[in-house]
This record gives sequence, structure tokens and C-alpha cells, in this order.
Amino acid sequence: MRISIPKEIKTQEYRVGMVPGSVREVVHHGPAVTVETNAGRGVGFSDEDYRAAGATVVDTAAEIFATADMVVKVKEPQPVEIAMLREGQVLFTYLHLAADRAQTEGLMASGCVAIAYETVTNKAGNLPLLAPMSEVAGRMAIQVGAHNLEKEQGGTGVLLGGLPGVAAAKVLIIGGGVSGTNAARMAMGMEAKVTVLDKSLERLAELDMRFGGQLNTLYSTVDAIESHVADADLVVGAVLVPGAAAPKLVSKAMVGMMRPGSVMVDIAIDQGGCFETSRPTSHRSPTYTVDKVVHYCVTNMPGAVARTSTFALNNATLPFVLAVASRGYREALARDPHLRAGLNVHNGALTYEAVARDLGLDYMPAETALG
Repeated sequence: MRISIPKEIKTQEYRVGMVPGSVREVVHHGPAVTVETNAGRGVGFSDEDYRAAGATVVDTAAEIFATADMVVKVKEPQPVEIAMLREGQVLFTYLHLAADRAQTEGLMASGCVAIAYETVTNKAGNLPLLAPMSEVAGRMAIQVGAHNLEKEQGGTGVLLGGLPGVAAAKVLIIGGGVSGTNAARMAMGMEAKVTVLDKSLERLAELDMRFGGQLNTLYSTVDAIESHVADADLVVGAVLVPGAAAPKLVSKAMVGMMRPGSVMVDIAIDQGGCFETSRPTSHRSPTYTVDKVVHYCVTNMPGAVARTSTFALNNATLPFVLAVASRGYREALARDPHLRAGLNVHNGALTYEAVARDLGLDYMPAETALG
């Protein structure tokens, strides 16, 4: 099997699907690896680093897609990349299809085998390939939130942790999963007053046991969201429904109740966002305002810390890359139900139920599609 790594072309995306250390590990097990020139430059790796790891370096994306049995990426394929995919070719990357009908239909039309990082599971029912980027995004949410609270950025001019004799900022985190927990940890570290809302009493109990009196935990209801959003300096949307579109938990009316200069960071924007006023932004132009409230909705937040993010992602994806490369995708998916949960598109069929439901498309179970 030939594994190929293209250079990411999404706006200001510097991460790379495989670092030289991962390439060396794959080559050690037998498969060949091809890398597009300058694919790793954004995280500090040269073409020579990849050659030393055993990869072949080529000049164009067209060569990458033409020769690959499996394409390993970071972000969803852009239209020009979808056009280069072919029937039976494996694509392994983040997809986030529930919020992107055009991409979904493009992948189906290509006949490729698209495995999404964000829906691969583990024995505990968690999402091991999403978790590293959720950790990064959660921590970054507080970093960018604090920055955008500065007056020059359009914020209220509030210091997140306050000062002796001056109240700390109020931070509301909606969702107590991986990204929400990491956001809470960072906000508490900066001495903000932090509240987490979640619908899982078990998860709230875990957070309470972990952080004690430093963290205020509340069961999530419409009333709780409304009252705490109105009083917050920074709201972080950290809601996840695996593979599906995020629910719109904060309405436009709620945004209108917030203080001018308050900040909202929507980590769920890859899945459509959990604020009614959210729309995708980029690192080049990360924010906009609605009712004088600053919104940060960058769809590839971890790309801002590309080197850290790339290593964290590679640590998680490498075992699955090796499984597909050594056994072929059919056997690898047949053997591992957790990897099979990542199959979203197979030879024209949509094989992830939540995506099919959200987009109103026909669904075929992965087991049926694979025969």
C-alpha cells in the first residue's frame, strides 16, 4: 500500500497529516510513503527530513492523489482535492460532514472510502482522534477569549483574572466534555470565575470531584443558559454530538441580552456551531460582532498552534494508519468496530447515520456497505 500526505491548502492551515517520525514508523512496517513538497514546512520539517525517514517527495498534489492508496490529511478536503479523489481510494482525515452538504456529496460522487477522525471510537465510547484537538481547542478558547476581551479587540476591557480588589471575569462554558474541561482548567488557572453547564449529572459530578470549589457546575437547561449567558464576560460553546450537527443552544435573543464587548468562542463551529449567531471564520479574519458581542468562530482553531497540534494528532492517528496500511481497509474495518465507526462514506454510500439524518440523505450501515 502507498500512503500519501498532501500539503494542507485550507486557509492558514499549517498542520501536516504525518510527521517524519510517523513516516519512519510506517515505512519500517513495509508500506511506501509519498509526501508533497513543503507539506511539513509549517511545523518545521523540511523535505529532507521526510526523505531521511524513508518517504518519496513529489512536487504536486496531483501526483499525491494519483498514486495514493490512502491519503492521510488533517482538514477536510477542499473542492480541488475532492476532484482528485477516485473510487476505492481511502481518505483518512477530519471531515465534519454534518455541517457540509457540498463536501458530503462530493465525496459520495468520487467513490472514495472516507474515514473521519472525529467519529472513530474506543472501548470506552470516547473519540480518541478528536480528543487531542479538543484539548487544544479548549485551552485556546480561553487564550483567544482573553485576548478578545481587550479593548483594542472590541472587548469590554476586562482582565480575565481581575486584580486584588477588582472582580475577575465571569466565564461560562457550555459543555463539560474534553474541550469544555480543558477550557475550564485554563480559565481557572487564570483565576477567572468559571461555570460549566452540562446535561450529564455524572459528568458534572466528575468535574466537581476534580476541581472542587474552584468550579461552579450547573445542570444545563434553557433557563440556566439564558441567565448565565446574559451575565458572562466570556462564553465558550463546547458542545459535541458525535458526527452530528451541534444544537443551537444560545439564541440570537440571548446574545442580545449580553453586555456590549462580551466575547463568545464557538468550539463547535466545525459541526455548525452551537450559537445561533455563529458563522465560520478563519485565522486571517477570526472575529465579527453581533449586537456588539464579539464572536470567534475559527473552524480550525488548533491550526494556530500547528506544531503542538500536529504531534498530538499523529500520536493518536498512527496506530490506525498502520492498521489500514498493513491489512488493507476492508480487513482493518472488519476487525475493528471502533475504526469502522469512523467510516462516513464508502463507494458512493453515506455510512454514518447522524450525518445522513442531518443532511436528509440516504443512509447505509457500514457493515452493509462493506458487504
